[in-house]
Amino acid sequence: MNENDNHMEQGSAGGDPYALSAEYIDIMIAEPWEGLAPQVISVLRGLRAAEGVVVDLGAGSGRGVRAVREALPDVPVLAVEPSPAMRAVLLARVHDEPSLRTGVTVVPADASSAELPDGMRAMLALNVLGHLPPDQRRALWGNAVRRLAPGGALLLNVTPPLAPQPVPRTRMAHLTLGDLTYEGWAQAEPAGDDQVVWRMDYRVTRGAREVSGVSVDYRWWVIGDDALAEEVAAEGLVVRPVGGAESGLRVLTRVGE
Repeated sequence: MNENDNHMEQGSAGGDPYALSAEYIDIMIAEPWEGLAPQVISVLRGLRAAEGVVVDLGAGSGRGVRAVREALPDVPVLAVEPSPAMRAVLLARVHDEPSLRTGVTVVPADASSAELPDGMRAMLALNVLGHLPPDQRRALWGNAVRRLAPGGALLLNVTPPLAPQPVPRTRMAHLTLGDLTYEGWAQAEPAGDDQVVWRMDYRVTRGAREVSGVSVDYRWWVIGDDALAEEVAAEGLVVRPVGGAESGLRVLTRVGE
């Protein structure tokens, strides 16, 4: 792209929320994943379940898939990703990394349409809950618990805001690749009793000149720990926080396991 052809694209809350922003997502989540991945790896290595597929629901660009294979190098992984734009990044990562190419299956599905295998060793749903309306979220707990192997677990994260409240505009990422600087900004406004609308702004600059920009709005269903614990208890699951508070990582297991 010619740097003189500066432009800004904008997406709405409907459709694929990553259609315009997928090119930026992986590089901008790299730093948070440096802290999250070791926690995920530790949990997976400590599971009582000794076999079974690991499902990464909403696998995105594949950083969770990479963590699974580092923790459990020989385990088969089912990577479920509904966004075609994100799936393109995911497939490229799986193809280019030998440790992923022969054990990871990528399927185009979402939480409500994915066919979960029986005897799952674990299921990851990281940065996913906000995409699920309450009825889909509750259906997921029942579907997953019926297919977990004994000693298996669900791994998810609870991220702020935990209630429908404003989030001031905050820079979430800043990095330089070659001659260009990439920045990501986020803010949110309440949208009803249990939703917010996020505005995500991505900017690419060369010095003081903006090369390109994308703004995307999407709805996000909020849930806190108390509500989550109540929901999953109805399906015989208990919630345990793990790792640092900043990751929001939670492990769900059957009562008594």
